[in-house]
Amino acid sequence: MNTSTSVQSGSSPFDFFNFDLTLPLTGKAPQVTENTCVGKDSASTSTNFHKSTQDAELLRQLSFIPGLKEILMLRQVHALEHATVWVLSESKSVCTRGTEASTVQVDNELLGGLSTEQGFYLYGEVNISDLRRAVTLALHRLTNGEWDLAVHPRCGTNLSVAMLLTAGLAVGVNLLLPFRPIEQLIGLGLAATTAAELSPDLGFMAQRYLTTAIPFNLKIENIIRKRDVWGREAHFIKVTWQE
Repeated sequence: MNTSTSVQSGSSPFDFFNFDLTLPLTGKAPQVTENTCVGKDSASTSTNFHKSTQDAELLRQLSFIPGLKEILMLRQVHALEHATVWVLSESKSVCTRGTEASTVQVDNELLGGLSTEQGFYLYGEVNISDLRRAVTLALHRLTNGEWDLAVHPRCGTNLSVAMLLTAGLAVGVNLLLPFRPIEQLIGLGLAATTAAELSPDLGFMAQRYLTTAIPFNLKIENIIRKRDVWGREAHFIKVTWQE
């Protein structure tokens, strides 16, 4: 099933913030360490401190800014989308008696997602009962310390960062080096290589600090089967904002 998604203009003025999970897998999935083989959530896998009331306080202080609530909500939806894909993709847990159990998350590349300020679309063949459980579990795990679930290696943010970095380095090299063909070609090659090395880490940083936020203020409203603005059928997970 083709789950390819591109960010195009739609009915919402915030469509430029939409992100999808359709790029080839280029990074490692996060690992979650659990204390037992069954049932318990893992301890925090991130050293970053997240304040549960941060977005709500920001919205109260800057409520006069048009669209701020939608942007804050979209960042949280984006994180929930990523976490849901991770939860659905989990395939195995390796438990060793007498030692710490480790759960390795495996990415299912047949699943894709697209976030909006009202919820997110999930593309791919998924049982709706499994999806309901996955969304609920993803929200619970995100808000209880598993913040690495908010970052995904196939997110469109990574591609955007790579394109911007490549373009910036290419322009810089073009201005710095002599305007001779050989020097320019060598410079472009170095720019592309440098961008390829730096963009994965910068893309993950952009996701963590810019395009996602822990969904402390999201409440799952319902899950329905519907078509997106381009006519593709998908599950839509609708969420609402709560203080």
